[in-house]
Amino acid sequence: QVQLVESGGGLVQAGGSLRLSCAASGSIFVINSMAWYRQAPGKQRDLVAAITSLGSTNYADSVKGRFTISRDNAQNTVYLQMNSLKPEDTAVYYCNADLNVLGGGRDNYWGQGTQVTVSS
Repeated sequence: QVQLVESGGGLVQAGGSLRLSCAASGSIFVINSMAWYRQAPGKQRDLVAAITSLGSTNYADSVKGRFTISRDNAQNTVYLQMNSLKPEDTAVYYCNADLNVLGGGRDNYWGQGTQVTVSS
């Protein structure tokens, strides 16, 4: 079994900052990539940022220059530093991991989501 546990969401004023964390645990052999997605009410779930095991990153255009994704491979943890937050960043943020499990194959896992609300 694999679990992704997110933390760090909350309510913040526009212009403020939040840092999200996501820790993966369980029967993990190797994590290939980790990412953050977000879903606002009535909208589809969209990629925010992703990072490979070698540290290559990519970002949605809407967050470039404001958000930074990073990971600690030893701790199987990914972070999302969010600065200069805007009301349109309000959404449930989901952690995602593409990984190989011990004795098994490759699969995709999701966290339970953490709410980020930015007030104007």
